Amino acid sequence: MNNTIILILPGWQDSGPQHWQSLWLKKYPNAVKVIQTDWMNPKKEEWVKTLNEYIEKYKDKDIVLVGHSLACATFAFWSNEYFDKSSAKIKGALMVSPSDMDAPNFPNEIQGFSPMPLELLKFKAIAVVSDNDIWVSVERAKYFAQCWGVELVNIGPGGHINTDAGFGEWSEGEMLLEKLLK
Repeated sequence: MNNTIILILPGWQDSGPQHWQSLWLKKYPNAVKVIQTDWMNPKKEEWVKTLNEYIEKYKDKDIVLVGHSLACATFAFWSNEYFDKSSAKIKGALMVSPSDMDAPNFPNEIQGFSPMPLELLKFKAIAVVSDNDIWVSVERAKYFAQCWGVELVNIGPGGHINTDAGFGEWSEGEMLLEKLLK
């Protein structure tokens, strides 16, 4: 674990100070936040390129990706566009609340992320979903996990698994992270 970097990528509008991702950044000394140029008006090309820059910066270490919401699609786009060109060692990814980029209610501020990438991921991952996420139905989340070839964990009624849904400290999420860090 000492040689593993945890790259944490929040979703649209960033994660606030009480969000589990922000708390993990403080808790894990090997955690690094992927800082995007524009959290409010994300553009796919910029987000994927920025993620790639961070991955390349730490390519000499093992990497675990931790993403929330829009970050999940960003990981899938990175897998398709950059994985084969990179020598980075991605141990796995924790993909929490993968939003449905193709849903009619998806925010217009988010550009270029549709259609949702559905190719097999080129690294191990765990997708974490809830029964009542406003940004993705359980059926679509299951479909994404199946297409990506990843383990699916449904935590039941957990909303968007963020601060608004009551998730600050999130021990179940940390157990899933520890599984990827082994």
